[in-house]
Amino acid sequence: MNAMTITKENFDTEVLQASQPVLLDFWAEWCGPCRMLSPVVDQIAAERTDIKVGKVNVDEQPELARQFGVMSIPTLVVMKNGEAVAQSVGVQPKEAILRML
Repeated sequence: MNAMTITKENFDTEVLQASQPVLLDFWAEWCGPCRMLSPVVDQIAAERTDIKVGKVNVDEQPELARQFGVMSIPTLVVMKNGEAVAQSVGVQPKEAILRML
């Protein structure tokens, strides 16, 4: 499955009401570390059918970034049953992201 774009319009349906864990990647076009992390997040999305992967562009969705207290990007948040259960800031190796899940 591919990573989906998460917006304030689809956040409730795709994240809060999701039946499986959701990995959220908060990023921006101008962010170099975000571009380094993006292929890893895309790879996880392609490999793991038991989770959803969503990308939140902080420039386009500042309300969601504020809601999660995102001060630095990239930030990864794992959501389960509508609750944030894990969070990391900065580029992470794939193994560390999988451990968060």
